[in-house]
Amino acid sequence: MKLAVPLILIFSPFFLAQAHADVNYRIDLTQPQHHLAKVEVDFPRSEGNLLTVNLPVWRTGKYQVLPLADAVRYFKAEDESGKALDWQRSASGEWQVKLTQPTQVRVSYQLYANSLGQRVSHIDGSHAYLDASGVFVYSPDFRDQPVTVSLAVPEAWRSYSGMDSTRDHQFSADNYDVLVDSPIETGISQHRAFSADGRDYELVVWGEGNYDLDKMVADLTLLSGQAKAIWEGYPFKRYVYMVHATSGASGATEHLNSTVIQRPRFSFRERQDYLGFIKTASHEFIHTWNVKAYRPQGLVPYDYQQEGITELLWIAEGSTSYFQSQLLLRAGVLSPKEFLEDLARRISRNEQTPGREVQSVAEASAGQWVAGGGDYAQNHSSNIYSEGYLTSLALDFSLLSDTRLEASYRDLHAKLYRDFKIPKGYQVGDVQQILRELSGKDYGDWWQRHVNRPLALDFDALLAKAGLKKDYGSDNKAIAYAGMSTREGSLRLSHVKREGPAWRAGIVAGDELLAIDGLKVTAKGFAARIKDFVPGDTIKVTLFNNDRLKEVALTLTEQPSEKLKLTSVDKPSRQQKAFFEAWLGIDWPFDGEGKLKG
Repeated sequence: MKLAVPLILIFSPFFLAQAHADVNYRIDLTQPQHHLAKVEVDFPRSEGNLLTVNLPVWRTGKYQVLPLADAVRYFKAEDESGKALDWQRSASGEWQVKLTQPTQVRVSYQLYANSLGQRVSHIDGSHAYLDASGVFVYSPDFRDQPVTVSLAVPEAWRSYSGMDSTRDHQFSADNYDVLVDSPIETGISQHRAFSADGRDYELVVWGEGNYDLDKMVADLTLLSGQAKAIWEGYPFKRYVYMVHATSGASGATEHLNSTVIQRPRFSFRERQDYLGFIKTASHEFIHTWNVKAYRPQGLVPYDYQQEGITELLWIAEGSTSYFQSQLLLRAGVLSPKEFLEDLARRISRNEQTPGREVQSVAEASAGQWVAGGGDYAQNHSSNIYSEGYLTSLALDFSLLSDTRLEASYRDLHAKLYRDFKIPKGYQVGDVQQILRELSGKDYGDWWQRHVNRPLALDFDALLAKAGLKKDYGSDNKAIAYAGMSTREGSLRLSHVKREGPAWRAGIVAGDELLAIDGLKVTAKGFAARIKDFVPGDTIKVTLFNNDRLKEVALTLTEQPSEKLKLTSVDKPSRQQKAFFEAWLGIDWPFDGEGKLKG
């Protein structure tokens, strides 16, 4: 408690900064060991008899309602003379403060911050990550007012944010919407500054790991300079890449002027691991335009207290996934071989996911707020990221074909940025109108077939336009396939493919395998045991179903033994090569024998 006195000196002048109508936030992070902080908020003078105070029920970038307000305790409200004000909880993320006369209001509360994996808030002895949606309450009456945030932190800590900084550990923003989309990283971290295409960037890394800061900066510099391949201009002056090298958390979230990327601390050195990081960085960087600068009407403006429903989340997320590797390819960070391997994996995953036959990307977008994962999702749902990527691919190829390579999907997004910047939002009709302007054709029928219905693409015909073909290699052969998979290190089934062999045999996710043809199987040896058979064989599977012993007959089908690859068609034409180059913005990468150069 030794720091209590200086904190009083910093925070005690009641409403000292309230000479103008700013909302002032202060957070005390000087005792971080138990994930706790004290938050104070000073609101300008209220003239009514009630001040509504909210904490969002979701955070931007994650379309899911979260119990954010459960982190709040010891809620208190005072008037400008320091007198306690009565209040009551009126909703999960809402408090109503009763006023007897016009007054400025101070709200204070204890915050529990241990939601690192949700990228909402996390406080410990080494740092604090603060996303305002789970940290700072707001009042709808003052949502548009300027805000300041002051942090009291341990002496060795340094604070970073995409917001403007007026002095150490203090930030300012035009309003709460900027604050809620400008997270703060404060603590012990590594920091690098760099520039690209006339913009300033920072890399802030919290946590130890096997990352190479020099390589990260070099590749982020190349990536950051590629935005001009799609958009004219930037929606930010300065951008911060925040990286958490940690354990038990992974993922990323986009923001107005920054991103936070979480990776296992030892997942940077190997090439495939590093590609996971840099692709994520590209994805979140693209979001600075696609979502933060322009987004579907259903999310404009953000309603922090309830869901925003739209059928166009596949453009917001799937298109971002579609562009992420393209920018890295143009930048030279990703090789043509790596790009094609990524596309091949996406096509293969699509062909092996039965849910794509059930749900359209429009329906998946509208249902994203309640979307779950697991066995049911794989069998009955589309994914706005993966199917959104392939819908974007199909739309790109259609535009390139219809305009004889004069216009592409990049042009559609460039126009969305020019014409539908926030506070505007775009709708289905707006996207179709842009497509009509670019191509001279009505895309209503295309939209009905590919967006409003489950996506069914002829990949052979699609890829052939760019001189590519699917190939499993000369060593490929048909091997046995059971249509079920187990949880890692377990014989309990995590997924049974809809209409696959196990599904037709009556096996369901959650069943626990015991034996095949009367012989015990192990978690480690299950996949190898299936390879002992050939397609068409019928095997007897012994398992527990709802704790009851059961034996079923399962007839195996086939699957390829090798991974899908994308290669050059035989004797690609000049038109196919030109299509490839217009699509990706790089030279045709194959030599005369159909092998990738380099």
